[in-house]
Amino acid sequence: MKNFVSLFSIVLFLSISLFAQSQMDPEAGKLFNEGNQNYKSGNYEGALASYNSALKTSSDYRIFYQKGVTLLKLRKYDEAEEAINKCIEAKPDYVTGYKGLGVAYFASGKYDKAVEAYKKYGELSTKAKDKKSANEYVARAYTKLGEAAKADGKQQQAIEYFNQAVASSPFDAAYLLLAEVYVDNQMYDKALEAADKALNYRQKIPKGGPLYFKGKAFLGKGEIEKAKEAFNAGKKDKNYKDLCEYELKAMNR
Repeated sequence: MKNFVSLFSIVLFLSISLFAQSQMDPEAGKLFNEGNQNYKSGNYEGALASYNSALKTSSDYRIFYQKGVTLLKLRKYDEAEEAINKCIEAKPDYVTGYKGLGVAYFASGKYDKAVEAYKKYGELSTKAKDKKSANEYVARAYTKLGEAAKADGKQQQAIEYFNQAVASSPFDAAYLLLAEVYVDNQMYDKALEAADKALNYRQKIPKGGPLYFKGKAFLGKGEIEKAKEAFNAGKKDKNYKDLCEYELKAMNR
């Protein structure tokens, strides 16, 4: 969670720091720039104080937004949501505001709300790269919802969330989790399809994960040689070495 907030709050700050003081109260503009300098130097408490002072004379959406980004840095997620929502109230068509709101919701575990904020960000943006990133954020939020459903034993709901995730963007972790849930529910052909896609779109997940679940799916289908082949390939990954070797030993008993 820490890395997620750190990465995206930096991106969000850089996008707004390019704005000039145009159409902002002069005193508020001065405090706004002061806050930006404090933010960039890592003095987040000082930045927050400057933005709060600026808001005493101006309700400019940019100040509310930057206050929200600073609160994200301070991990005050509820306050960040409030500030960014005020930004959006002041300027409903401010595209980046919805991105920031999505980050705030994601950081506080409100993944359903994060989905809606990210979708709005994608709808409002006219830039292809923004739409692509919005879809990626939506996929991550749906994946978190799927993980929660899976942990609660709500297998079908988890499958639905994971499928919504990959429908938004080919997220490797979502495909891997789909493969696992399909195996658990004896839906072996679907598990194989999901595992192959996890391999095809793999960016950060361990390679052994999809191979392990391919082995489990083949085993469930009674295709023993294919299962052994998958487990032998999967055991080369240290993350899944023990699991694959366990399955291989069990098959040879």
